[in-house]
Amino acid sequence: MFLKSRWYSHRLKTHATLARWGTLGQPVLIFPTAGGDAEEIERMQLIRALEPLVQAEKIKVYSCDSVGGRAWFNKEGPPEHRMWLQNQFHHYVRQEVVPAIRMDCRTEDIPIWTAGASIGAFHAAAMVCRFPDVFTRALPVSGTYNLMRFIEVDQPTAEFRAASPLYMLPGVSGAHLELLRTRYIHIVTGEGKWENLGESYLLGNALGAKGVPNYVDSWGPKWDHDWATWREMFPKYLTDWTR
Repeated sequence: MFLKSRWYSHRLKTHATLARWGTLGQPVLIFPTAGGDAEEIERMQLIRALEPLVQAEKIKVYSCDSVGGRAWFNKEGPPEHRMWLQNQFHHYVRQEVVPAIRMDCRTEDIPIWTAGASIGAFHAAAMVCRFPDVFTRALPVSGTYNLMRFIEVDQPTAEFRAASPLYMLPGVSGAHLELLRTRYIHIVTGEGKWENLGESYLLGNALGAKGVPNYVDSWGPKWDHDWATWREMFPKYLTDWTR
């Protein structure tokens, strides 16, 4: 069952869409790639690949527009604006998307899993790192985690440091860290065209340094940075997680 809702976010200063596939099951929030919208995963046939899990009511899939990623890679506005928007996007997800998902699931405290490929992987990992009270497991696939190489300045702003796991993890402590250490991030990648295994190890090492459970899982050189790869990867792990 497909459902789509759209509202104006004062945090993002624009309208944004949240889409849903399924009726019951573990909620999984899948972030789009860089410039993708909430329905990208259906157009690229990822929903079709996940259909057995959705039909079996093992998972209930959600996706939202990649407002932060689109601005970052389309170079919308000055660098400071893009960094600000990445942080705002995460707060939009936490303060607006999460309540919408929980209302739709009719459970006010249901834990949510995250997933995503490419820039979507960055967001999937970041949400668990930033908000482990809500997001309990992440499946970042073919991720790019060092986003500073895509911007025209050398140093991140405070907003971007808060939004990027590579920058925020070293400063995490106390109750936040204790809770984060009960979560799990499974970092998946190929080593074929347009893939960068080093990016996955950057994230894995940053998590490991803080004692956060994670695993870097490479599928090897025949798997490219492409939707054909991701249509194989997502169902495999989500099936394993819902057995």
